Amino acid sequence: MSVFLYTVLIFIFYTKAENPLCQMMGNPKFPLLSKDGDVNIGAIFSVHSTEILTSFTYTQKPQLLSCSRLSAMSATMALMNGPEFTWRDRCTGQSPIHAIIGETESSATVILSRTTGPFKIPISPSATCECLSNRKEYPSFFRTIASDYHQSRALAYIVKHFGWSWVGAVNTDNDYGNNGMTTFLNTAQEEGICVEYSVKFYRTEPEKLQKVVETIKKGTAKVIVAFLTSSEMYNLLEQLSIQNITGLQMIGVEGWITAKSLITPNSFHVLGGSLGFAVRKTAIEGFADYVIKSFWETAFPCTMTIGNSSQYSLSCGIYQDLLLLKNYNEDVPEQRYSTNVYKAVYAVAHSLHSLLKCKEDGCKKGLAIQPQQVVGALKKINFTLKLGDIVSFDSTGATVAQYEVVNWQKDANESIKFKPIGYYDASLPPHQRFVLHTENIIWAGGQLDRPRSVCSESCPPGSRKAAQKGRPVCCYDCIPCAEGEISNQTDSNNCKQCPGEYWSNAEKNKCVLKDVEFLSFTEIMGIVLVIFSLFGAVLTALMAILFYRKKDTPIIKANNSELSFLLLFSLILCFLCSLTFIGRPTEWSCMLRHTAFGITFVLCISCVLGKTIVVLMAFKAALPGNNIMKWFGPVQQRLSVFALTLIQVLICVLWLTMSPPFPHKNLKYYQEKIVLECNLGSNIGFWAVLGYIGLLAVLCFILAFLARKLPDNFNEAKFITFSMLIFCAVWITFIPAYVSPPGKFTVAVEIFAILASSFGLLFCIFVPKCYIILCKPEKNTKQHLMGKVLM
Repeated sequence: MSVFLYTVLIFIFYTKAENPLCQMMGNPKFPLLSKDGDVNIGAIFSVHSTEILTSFTYTQKPQLLSCSRLSAMSATMALMNGPEFTWRDRCTGQSPIHAIIGETESSATVILSRTTGPFKIPISPSATCECLSNRKEYPSFFRTIASDYHQSRALAYIVKHFGWSWVGAVNTDNDYGNNGMTTFLNTAQEEGICVEYSVKFYRTEPEKLQKVVETIKKGTAKVIVAFLTSSEMYNLLEQLSIQNITGLQMIGVEGWITAKSLITPNSFHVLGGSLGFAVRKTAIEGFADYVIKSFWETAFPCTMTIGNSSQYSLSCGIYQDLLLLKNYNEDVPEQRYSTNVYKAVYAVAHSLHSLLKCKEDGCKKGLAIQPQQVVGALKKINFTLKLGDIVSFDSTGATVAQYEVVNWQKDANESIKFKPIGYYDASLPPHQRFVLHTENIIWAGGQLDRPRSVCSESCPPGSRKAAQKGRPVCCYDCIPCAEGEISNQTDSNNCKQCPGEYWSNAEKNKCVLKDVEFLSFTEIMGIVLVIFSLFGAVLTALMAILFYRKKDTPIIKANNSELSFLLLFSLILCFLCSLTFIGRPTEWSCMLRHTAFGITFVLCISCVLGKTIVVLMAFKAALPGNNIMKWFGPVQQRLSVFALTLIQVLICVLWLTMSPPFPHKNLKYYQEKIVLECNLGSNIGFWAVLGYIGLLAVLCFILAFLARKLPDNFNEAKFITFSMLIFCAVWITFIPAYVSPPGKFTVAVEIFAILASSFGLLFCIFVPKCYIILCKPEKNTKQHLMGKVLM
């Protein structure tokens, strides 16, 4: 790589120093182009990008490089030492160069900045390494381009913008590539982007390049972030083309994305559709005319007017190959770095203008300017070019980050062009800095559809991500949410628990109200129970009508018709009270169902108990000299029923007063549904009601059991015994079912117990009488009923 050295003449007179301080060793290096002036600015630009190393025998002085790159170090020292130094001269200790514009590459600029640090003179138009922002190490370094810190972060933003979470990364193994890739990897991690691999190589390391190509070939990432210079990108492109590795979406940096050297007949197969950040393109007024006219007339002053043709041939023959390019200016619009050089020269000029105290009528004479003064002035400059760009330096010595986002496309003539599709401008507010026009993008391989690059496909709503052991976080399995949990976003890390009264739907992406369970009138079980309840009530009413019509018959009179009618009435209420247990529980229905159940059943059992006592009293009274019936006549029977029922009424009143039942949404036993039930309020109240019924039933059963063998053709005590046996069996069975987990089936069991015990009383006590009345009327006589006694 050779170096183009150019020295610009500006104002102040340069004189030799008088005090010798040091002596040059070795041969002096001279600029390729130079001119003496009052103020000297040096410029170092690379021209060649290849090196041919000579063999080192260590027996003689090494030969010069072929098509060489003159060392930036050597060129810089030559500029600082001056062009007319001989072995007898001595240096002044101060550089004749007040500023050096260059170098173009970051690594070379690092060397240049460290070397020229004591002289405080470098300003680069294209060295972007973030490492150069360290003002402790490079306090006098400036650049008219932004640091790679912004570009590296913008690379992560563009990857994130397009939804690519699985990328490969390759970078140049130097200061430029290593620092830039480090920033990108850190930002990618912050943005949730996973890097499958991160590899690097340098242009002089073909073995590493082969390993990089193999890594890319084996990788599954379809997007590659290439933080390379144009030289490394050219080498990589060549190998990818040889191995026919295509279809990869390249994301590039300003170092290669607009490099004309990469446009080859086969490059579009690999790099077609590449996206990347480029230095903002700005047209310098008059630059194109200068390139095709003024430059050639100045640099190559030979025309056909020089004497005869032989003189022309002698004068211009050495420029013959270059003159073929005299009218070629197609690449002028893509000279993006020219603007940065333009800014650098003007930045130095403005600094000198300030130091020389220049006015409209001229500048002060005799002022000696040191490079350190130029550095101080550069820190303060802030001016606007004719292009409209503002030139100033931040605390790190760089300018504001402004990039174009370009896309490799082909035009109608099948020529490759770098089409702008957006921009990144760090001077704008955060939400306006990054703009992309995605509708204008051509993707990898010239495709119109955006490629996908993920380690794992997105988890749909209703599932969550579960990291795969030993792999990056972007590699995961999709696990369905558990029952009662949802995820309503794609790629959820966790499923959210639904609130108490909600449950997940079938897709697990939405919380819906839980099903509310209660025994409804509209469901089959509710309808069946309603039918049985009404059937029992109607059947009991029919029996009551029958008994009323046959009230004067012996069988009705013999069994205390008044208590029989009261018992039938209470049974009708027992059948009907079961209906209060069906339907949506409300405050009133909850209070009514348990109190109505308790009072009606106590009324019923009281009547049965009264009938049982009447039977016992009747047979005792039949004995000679026994007048016991006067103590338990009709009045006493009514009072006993009333008193026993009143006790239950008082218990219910206390229950309703202190802690009444109320509707309650039970969320405890079932996760997927809400059991709407009647909370007892006071368990003591409920069990007191139920216990009192049980006490009366047991007492009635004992008395009926004692009276079962009393002599009579129709001994009602036997049927009461059976009815009480059924009653107690039903309610003893009900207790374990009732304390089981709540739900509509528990309510159904309670209704079944009410109906079963009611039907038991009805059938055992009244059906035999109905049978005699309807089917055996000949037995419905006093003689038949008292037959055994008469015998």
